[in-house]
Amino acid sequence: MVELLLATDADWIFDLVSSALAGEDARVNRVGDGRHVLPAASELKPDLVICDLQVVGMGGVAICHDLRLESGAGRLARCPVLILLDREADIYIARKSEADGWLIKPLDSFRLRMASDALLGGGSYYESSQRQRLVQGPQAGLVSS
Repeated sequence: MVELLLATDADWIFDLVSSALAGEDARVNRVGDGRHVLPAASELKPDLVICDLQVVGMGGVAICHDLRLESGAGRLARCPVLILLDREADIYIARKSEADGWLIKPLDSFRLRMASDALLGGGSYYESSQRQRLVQGPQAGLVSS
């Protein structure tokens, strides 16, 4: 079973991520406050953490920093992080967070699945607002749609 941890306080994001990624082989666990991601990650040991950029208590970039610091100190296993950005200008801060990937809203099921598959497969997934995607790892290459 693939464990996904989603940090969002927006019901529509939870609904979209769940419908795109949850199934017999994957479960989406939701945290509505960014400050609760680290304890949830320690308990669940997720295969992928997905963070909305703006979450109550602690946003997606701060969550990613927190997870990276804890894994760097050996207190938490490293797991891939996908950040859901509001706009292309947010790429700068996402890059600084050492996220393994990001998507720019508006979101859709197809792109969520592509990004999660790349990250779960050990790669990365970066997107710009022109819908260009840089996928590194098993599905390497630059893709435009």
